[in-house]
Amino acid sequence: MKNNNYKPQIPDVMEAIFDAAYLIFDLIAAILFFLFSKGNVLFILYGILTLALCGGDAFHLVPRIKRAVWGSNERIKKQLGIGLQVSSITMTAFYIILMYIWKFTFPEYKVPVIIEAIIWISAIVRMVICLFPQNNWCTEEGNRTLSVIRNAVFAVTGIGVILLYLISGNAYGYHMTRMVAAILISFGCYIPVTLFSKTKPRVGLLMIPKTCAYMWIIAMGLQLLF
Repeated sequence: MKNNNYKPQIPDVMEAIFDAAYLIFDLIAAILFFLFSKGNVLFILYGILTLALCGGDAFHLVPRIKRAVWGSNERIKKQLGIGLQVSSITMTAFYIILMYIWKFTFPEYKVPVIIEAIIWISAIVRMVICLFPQNNWCTEEGNRTLSVIRNAVFAVTGIGVILLYLISGNAYGYHMTRMVAAILISFGCYIPVTLFSKTKPRVGLLMIPKTCAYMWIIAMGLQLLF
């Protein structure tokens, strides 16, 4: 329900526009991947990756857009908490899919068993942790301890995927070392937000470059497609 005393400020409007543009970009990119994949498993995977990104983030960003436009209330706060939980799980799945994208992008390379095990185990552990009710997703306080644990485990997943793209380097002239840069940017911006945004709200601005990093990852796939 709209808060009659609430008037969105320019930063609120800009946030809503940015979040909406990001979701629309992801949705259009996913459609393009599926339309032009021509049965190529690599681009079907890119489509699934993009849908996972768009669908998961929508659970969190749509309530943020509503809050920016109409103000906050208890219902929106609950939606934000649930959305954060859902997006945390889908973002973990994002990196598992990204590992398989690496496999199909560089079929002549083999994933070292230890790296694949690290990615899978850390991803599963993080998803399980995200399901714990003790995370207190729908409260202002959250759970600092579990936040540190689940994001430390998430960082291990990211490092595993980074190692894969370092192994392949610029093979085939694809310049996929850019994927390493994008992942590093996303984690470098995401982790401070999850740890400090509740006490220092301005840290939340780091979500902008983090979001742009994920759009860059999708753009790399579109570049390969076309």
